[in-house]
Amino acid sequence: MDTRDVALTVLLDIETNQTFSNQALGNALRKNQFTDKVERAFLSRLVEGVTEMKLRLDYVINQYSKTKVKKCKPVIACLLRMGCYQILFMDSVPDSAACNECVKLAKKHGFAGLSGFVNGVLRTIAREKEKITYPDQKKEPAKYLSVMTATPLWLVEKLTVQYGAKDTETILKSAFTERKTSIRLNRQRMEANGETIADYKKRLEAAGITVEHGAYYEGAWRLSGYDFVHKIPGYKKGYFTVQDESSMCAVAAAGIRADDFVLDICAAPGGKTTAAAEFARNGHVLSMDIAEDKLDLIEENVERLKLANVEIHCQDATEYMAEQEEKADVVIADLPCSGLGIMGRKNDIKYRVTEDQIRSLVELQHMILQNACRYVKADGTLLYSTCTITKEENILQVKRFLKEHPEYILKEQRQFLQGIDACDGFYYAVLCRQR
Repeated sequence: MDTRDVALTVLLDIETNQTFSNQALGNALRKNQFTDKVERAFLSRLVEGVTEMKLRLDYVINQYSKTKVKKCKPVIACLLRMGCYQILFMDSVPDSAACNECVKLAKKHGFAGLSGFVNGVLRTIAREKEKITYPDQKKEPAKYLSVMTATPLWLVEKLTVQYGAKDTETILKSAFTERKTSIRLNRQRMEANGETIADYKKRLEAAGITVEHGAYYEGAWRLSGYDFVHKIPGYKKGYFTVQDESSMCAVAAAGIRADDFVLDICAAPGGKTTAAAEFARNGHVLSMDIAEDKLDLIEENVERLKLANVEIHCQDATEYMAEQEEKADVVIADLPCSGLGIMGRKNDIKYRVTEDQIRSLVELQHMILQNACRYVKADGTLLYSTCTITKEENILQVKRFLKEHPEYILKEQRQFLQGIDACDGFYYAVLCRQR
């Protein structure tokens, strides 16, 4: 199996079909069933790296190619990026191998006539890689940060206005740091199987998994040193759920009590639903999402965690449900957003988001909140959250809501920023309805 050929297929899927990179890579790994960990790791790094650094790679390639990347055939564009990434960022790969393998793939995929072009561009980059010029950091700081972190210039400028140059640089550079997997422990399932948290930690460490305690949430661990989540000891027995600590903090802040009725209106993949169900152990959680295919993910997690108090429905959150008027003790509204808090986990999201999309999302959030707030009982709680960091989707959205709904008061709000906080970028606001 030619790992680079598989990588090319994945990158073409991302480029031509607009498939999300994690989805395209996951499909390839399942289809090809790599038995060699080294080959699997090489494929993952090459695909993720090219996807993440596309803007910077194109900037470099365009300095040495008469034909700009955006005018190249998709196969050629992907091969140039693959070769350039290996030359600039993969020290273990000889430059000659990076060039030769891309030339072979050009011929294999019917572009023999352009193989010389691919060879010439990549060999020039390899020869000149210590002399590549980038924007001047002092004269063009935003453009420099845009190229070096492979982030669209408009987004760099937007974040700089909202958070300042220093924090913006920290946020964007954090996407390139190694991330451990954050899990929320399910003590009830452990106790049901006669195991303590201390016992379970020892069992994971005996399996070669590194366990660290979370930074913000008592029941959070951070894991590294494993291959697949579903093969971690205790996963099938429901000992834990993969969830970022920021999200755990949000659900905890809602103050869910044991007998509460909780309505989770945009629930997939179910992290907040299952957390709410564990808090409302004698209550009930109605978990809903518009995407039918994602409801299976919620159901899978609910069954694995043995949660008997969760009901799952397919429901469009923009459609008002009169039967839920003032019924819920807590409404969880984790709403559609630009996702810029998880750029480090979904490395192509920064290329897909636009200013117009953010404006549209702000109005969608506002529309859903008009329904969500009506489901809350007097003295109940509305939890609003997003996995993004733009102020118009977060702090300003809540400010607008409070102005329109004086029956609500803001009890707590928190903005996590990736790189500055030890978790994903995330926002939540706890809004309490007064009698």
